[in-house]
Amino acid sequence: MSFTVIIPARLASTRLPNKPLADLGGKPMVVRVAERAAQSGAAQVVVATDHGDIVTACKRHGVTVHMTRADHASGTDRIAEVAAVLQLAPEAVVVNVQGDEPLIEPELIAAVAAAIQPEVPMATAAHAIGSAAELFDPNVVKVVLDRNGRALYFSRAPIPWHRDGFAQTREALPPGYSGLRHIGLYAYRNAFLQAYPALALAPLEQVEALEQLRALWHGHPIAVHITARTPAGGVDTAADLARVRRHFDA
Repeated sequence: MSFTVIIPARLASTRLPNKPLADLGGKPMVVRVAERAAQSGAAQVVVATDHGDIVTACKRHGVTVHMTRADHASGTDRIAEVAAVLQLAPEAVVVNVQGDEPLIEPELIAAVAAAIQPEVPMATAAHAIGSAAELFDPNVVKVVLDRNGRALYFSRAPIPWHRDGFAQTREALPPGYSGLRHIGLYAYRNAFLQAYPALALAPLEQVEALEQLRALWHGHPIAVHITARTPAGGVDTAADLARVRRHFDA
């Protein structure tokens, strides 16, 4: 399947100022992300940004970059603008790779792109939850699926709730429990991506603070690719940045 990767990258960050430009082994983080994405087999990889410093850094390293409006409410809105600028066909597949994922697996990007189907305009990924601590952490987003591997619901709450198992203990996962942790990687049909920003905010989206619930609330299915490997974490904190720097300095 042919697909385009678009990487939204804003310079502002409440926890890590100038995060996209953080040095990782001699290259800015956003460039490292673009290099990983290029290994996925994407037809093209484009950075979408609202800041000139990121434009300059990308051009210095030969990464295609587009300046966007600064008032986008989300990364999805930002990549939709760039997909329109690129004049991608309505049926084209666009993958949103976050600009703080310099260790993302190229194979995972390709797998999520391949999960798009004629009747399913959006796809994402998940992997098995390995501990009760992970399940009960509200910062870990969980997802439950239907029989066709499509999302029924995303939540910060522990779902599915094992009634009997958790009545006994919440210190360990019940035997055979099959919870799934959502991975923040998305693919879209371009026609749906262009329509998405105009969809009304969903009450569930606002309660959970999970943008993907907007698609489900409006009746649009989301395919979920299950990966057997736990992905390397992205960069949200100074500790994350130190961990990733050790990888590139090795």
